[in-house]
Amino acid sequence: MSSTPQVSLRPMTEDEFAEWYELTIVGYAGAIGPARALTDEEALAQARKEIETLLPDGLATKDHLVWTACTPDGSVVGNLWIQARKPVPFIFNVEVDAAQRGHGYGRAIMLAGEQACRDLGFDRLDLNVFNDNPTAVRLYDSLGYVTVAQSMRKVL
Repeated sequence: MSSTPQVSLRPMTEDEFAEWYELTIVGYAGAIGPARALTDEEALAQARKEIETLLPDGLATKDHLVWTACTPDGSVVGNLWIQARKPVPFIFNVEVDAAQRGHGYGRAIMLAGEQACRDLGFDRLDLNVFNDNPTAVRLYDSLGYVTVAQSMRKVL
């Protein structure tokens, strides 16, 4: 495997946030729809409700870090959203821009987020991943994340 590329995290700008916010709602709806047996419309409404609840003040929401991930030359390669609340921060979203996938940026973004959490005094970091995202599952496994709970379903 090649070396992990370098990225830095910076707070999102308001313009970046506006676009990210809508794309994150749509992406989350696409994940929870099948997982919760929701129609597309129900999933979109539920995703919007949950994200609005989590980020009521947008970028100014207390204890939420919404970052843009950049290469050393300033090119944007993705983003990361962490709720940095005691006792354990939680990753709500990590995303690599579609054109940048497969180059190690997901790993680099995760490592930068882990370091940022260490710098804030945390010693653990949690996340949730849907099982139908094997690429993300492999990444988190390779970074040392372990399963602490598992949900199962049977369609009747």
